[in-house]
Amino acid sequence: MKYWATKKWSLTVIIYSFFTIFPIYWLFVLGLQPNFLNSTGLSLWPSTVSFQNFSVSFLNDEWVQGYLNATAYVFLNVILTLVVAVPAAFAFSRYKFLGNRNLFFWLLVCRMIPPAVVMVPMVQIAAIFNLVDTYLAVAIAHCLFNVPIAIWILEGFISSIPKETDEMARVDGYSTFGFWRTILVPQILPGLGVTAFFCFMFSWVELTLANALTTVDAKPIGVILKMVASPLGGVHIGIAAATSILTLIPGIVVAWLARNHIARGFSMGQVK
Repeated sequence: MKYWATKKWSLTVIIYSFFTIFPIYWLFVLGLQPNFLNSTGLSLWPSTVSFQNFSVSFLNDEWVQGYLNATAYVFLNVILTLVVAVPAAFAFSRYKFLGNRNLFFWLLVCRMIPPAVVMVPMVQIAAIFNLVDTYLAVAIAHCLFNVPIAIWILEGFISSIPKETDEMARVDGYSTFGFWRTILVPQILPGLGVTAFFCFMFSWVELTLANALTTVDAKPIGVILKMVASPLGGVHIGIAAATSILTLIPGIVVAWLARNHIARGFSMGQVK
C-alpha cells in the first residue's frame, strides 16, 4: 500500500513538472528558431538554431530600458514593503488593541482585490502628486497588494519568538533600534527572505497598474515586450519568445539566491 501511494505521488510530481516546464521549454525552442518559420515548420527539437531573436531582444534599447525600469520599481517596492510590514507585523504580534484581529483579517481581504479595481483611483492619486510615469508611483501601488501578505507572513515569524526575548533585551539595556538590529531582524531573516521573494514575484509580473501608471520613461518590460515583438502590428513569434525567456531570468536568479531562506522560511513560519 505504501509503495503504491509513493508511486502515485511520484507520478503526480512528474505530471505537474511536465506541465510546468514544457511551456518554458517551448518558448526556448521558439526563440532559437528563425523568425520566418510558420507553425507547420516547428518541432520539439529545432533543426535550425539561431540566436538572432535573443540578440534582437537584448540589444534593443527600448527593451533594455523596460528591463531596467521593471527592475528599479520592483526593488523599490520590496524595500518599501519590508519597511512598512516589519513594524506592522511586530505590532500585531506583540500588542493587543481594539479590532486587531478584525484588522488583521481585512488585510488579507485587501490582498484579494484585483488590480484593475484600484487602477483608476491610483492613477488619479498619482496625478495629484505628480508621480505619473515614475518608479515610486508603481512601487507604492504594488505596496497595496504586497504589504498585507507581507504582514501575514512576518507576523507568524515574529510570534514564534518568545515575548520574554523582548523583556530580556530591555533588561540588558538594548534600545529599541538595537533590539531590532541585533536580535529581532537576524531571527526573522528567513521570513524576510520569503516575504521579499513573494513581493518581488508579484511586482515583476503585475502589469495592469504598472502600465496604467507609466507613459514613456518608466514603461515596464511587459509593455516594451509587446512593442518589440509587434512593431508593425504583426507578431514576431521568435522575438516574442526570446524576449519572454529573458524576462524569466530575474525571477530565476532571485529564487536561486533566496532558496535557502525560502526553505527555512516555510519550515519556521508557524507558531508551535
